[in-house]
Order: sequence, then structure tokens, then C-alpha cells
Amino acid sequence: MVKRWYTLTNYLFILPALLLFLVFGLYPFFKVFQLSLMSWDGISSNMQFVGLANFVEVFTQDKVWWSSVMNAAWITFLALTIQNGIALILALLCANDIKGGHVYRVIFYLPPVLSGIVIGLIWKWIFRYPDGILNVALVHMGLKHLVRDWLADPKTALNAVAAVHMWRGFGWGFVIFLAGLQNIPQQIYEAARVDGANAWQRFWYITVPLMIPVFILVSILTILGSMQIYDIIAATTNGGPGYHTEVPVTRILASMQGAGRFGYACAQGIAFGLILLTVSMLQLWVSNKMKRE
Repeated sequence: MVKRWYTLTNYLFILPALLLFLVFGLYPFFKVFQLSLMSWDGISSNMQFVGLANFVEVFTQDKVWWSSVMNAAWITFLALTIQNGIALILALLCANDIKGGHVYRVIFYLPPVLSGIVIGLIWKWIFRYPDGILNVALVHMGLKHLVRDWLADPKTALNAVAAVHMWRGFGWGFVIFLAGLQNIPQQIYEAARVDGANAWQRFWYITVPLMIPVFILVSILTILGSMQIYDIIAATTNGGPGYHTEVPVTRILASMQGAGRFGYACAQGIAFGLILLTVSMLQLWVSNKMKRE
């Protein structure tokens, strides 16, 4: 009897969390799936069942949607390579106890904790044509031919937004990389020095293999965060010019608020979730294969 009461008490402790999950997690998920099968404007009580028509349109007819996915994929690629590369280099420098390292750690971590909207507005002012800080600096350096409206030019808008995203996000990778580097025993490096290994050999044969789990973690977080980028886009270009900086989240909101197609927006959301799930599972499969090897 006492054991049963003890077990029941344990379940009562997790009941609030379970209720929150059911109400704000599981129920909305099934509701979104239900609405994805409907044609609904989000206001009226009239819902028309259309079956899988919304999904057919998403996967076979909506070119703008897939263009937005490719835009997010390009931003993600730049974040995986340039952003994480910079984060790793800075983490390596700070892990070597450079002068003022503690100050740099605080400075590098500041951008990620700032509001994305605030960061977007600041960079929109920096990119402003023709009197933004960037364009003025180019003029003073004798590079007037490079002056342009960076966020309104279809050739530069996406990369400009990606640069802002990377500036904001490299701090997360920096912190995680630094924590991983600090967990590597220094005795291994000292033994390698005694054996005559130079800095590059120590990095390639010691740091890289021992940091693989950290690289995988940072890569997964980078992919999920970059593919779901929204606030910086909303504050800088709002998807323009044309559809050149549209990303999946802005397209979903455009379907809901602009076109009044809530059912179609739900189908887009589910499709986007499946894309993220597929990418994550593929990356986990690759990472597990690397660990086994």
C-alpha cells in the first residue's frame, strides 16, 4: 500500500508538466494537422475539407515556397561554414589564454543574447543607402563603385541578411566550442609536444577527433536555428526585394495573414517540419557513422 502511494505521488509531481505538454504541445500539433486538411480563412466558422490538396500544392505547385526553402538552405550553408569557422577560430584563441581572453568571451557572447529585431534594425541602418555606415566607409576608402542599396539589391540582399544572421549567431558556437576545448585534457597536448608535434598536428590529430561530438552538436543547432530564421528577415527586408529573401517562416505567415489561407499555412508548417526532421535524422545518421569509424 505504501509503495503504491509512493508511486502515485511520483506521478502527481509530473502531472502539471504532462498537462502543459498535452495542452500546449500535443493538442496544437493534432490541430495543425487537422487544419492542414481544410480550406479555412482563419476567421469564419466555415471550413471546407480538401484532403491532401494543400500538401499537393506545397510539394508540386508552390515555386515561391521552394525558393524560400532554398534561401534558408543557403543561409544555413553560410552559417555552417563561415559562422562556425569564425566561432572555432575565436574559441581556439581564447582557449590558449590570450591576454584579455575573459573580456573577449563576454564581447563575443553579447550578439546572441540581443533581440533579433533590434539587431536587424541596427544593421538595416548600417546598410542604408546612400548614407549608411557601410556605404560611407566604402566612399572614404575610395571604393565608391561598391556603394549600393545592399538590402534592396536582389544580388546582395540574401547575402547581406545572411551576414547579419552570422554576426548574431557565431557567439553560440563560440561558447560551445570553448567549453569543448576546455574539456580536453592538457596532458595530451603536452605529450604531443614532447613527441615533436607542431601546432597544426596537435590541432588535426588531437583537437579535431576529440571535438567531433561538439562539432555535431553545433552543426545541428546551427541548421535548426538558421532554417527557422525570421526576426532578422522581418526587421531588414521582410522577404524582399521580390521574394529574394523569403524564408519558410515568412511564407507561412504570408499565407496566414496576407492570403488568409490558414489551412494551407498549416500544410506549409508540417512540410517544413518534415524537412527539418529529415535533415536532423540524416545528420544524426552521419554523425553516428563517424563515431563508429
